[in-house]
Amino acid sequence: MTRRREHLPKANLDHAESSNFAIHMEKGSIIEVQGLSKHYGEKHVLQDVDFAVKSGEWVGIIGPNGSGKSTLLSLLSGVDRPTSGSIQLAGQMLGTYKRRALSQMMAVLQQEALPPLGFTVREVVEMGRFPFQSWLGSESEDSGEIVDRIMEKLQLTELADHPLDRISGGQRQRTALAKLMVQSPSVVLLDEPTTYLDIHYQVQFMDIVREWQQDCGLTVVSVLHDLNLASLYCDRLVVIHGGGIAAQGTPEQIMTTELLSRFLPQRRRLCRIPIRAALRFLFDRS
Repeated sequence: MTRRREHLPKANLDHAESSNFAIHMEKGSIIEVQGLSKHYGEKHVLQDVDFAVKSGEWVGIIGPNGSGKSTLLSLLSGVDRPTSGSIQLAGQMLGTYKRRALSQMMAVLQQEALPPLGFTVREVVEMGRFPFQSWLGSESEDSGEIVDRIMEKLQLTELADHPLDRISGGQRQRTALAKLMVQSPSVVLLDEPTTYLDIHYQVQFMDIVREWQQDCGLTVVSVLHDLNLASLYCDRLVVIHGGGIAAQGTPEQIMTTELLSRFLPQRRRLCRIPIRAALRFLFDRS
């Protein structure tokens, strides 16, 4: 039986506050990072990082623990400020965006993404519409329809009135993702989104994000600890090591025994298999 395809909310490409947005998009990059450094006292977490993310691309950030991956994502989100260097979003310096405009364009899923457990599933999902509320708290007429459509898409409708502490881990992560989706962003940042999920829910989560990306031209930047998922879903990978970029390229270019043995010390056996109409690399820990 063919599954009915639901339409996902379109990315908000009209929220950029720069007149150079159209020109910038034609050049292909929606995020540009130059000379980015972050120091905490004497500790240099990131140093002279340069890379760009194309519009509609899924970039995975990988690397050993403590290499600066989550710090980089925090800087890209605007939550933290760099010690030096610059980040441009759609041709405009990230730090010049007003918080409301930035929230309409970019959504972030942190590792601990959900509010306190007293909220219901629907209340959490509706929080994704906050950037579109007026100062009186009113929203556009289609906000409720967007919430309904996304909750149906992610199979959350029957859980709408359930408190967060009464649902499973996979359902909680789908709730967090639904909150992002109703925000209708152009760019999504994901910080190790599958860490606490079993393999079934990991694949389910990544499949939903991939469909969202392909349907809406979404740009995704995700920190991933699982190299299997990174190689299967990401269009391009950036390897962070020692606070800098050690390598970047397609999964085929990055997932080589020689390169990974230099930057990811765990022993892994590499096998190349045809999957999802493309050649990817899978790892085991034998």
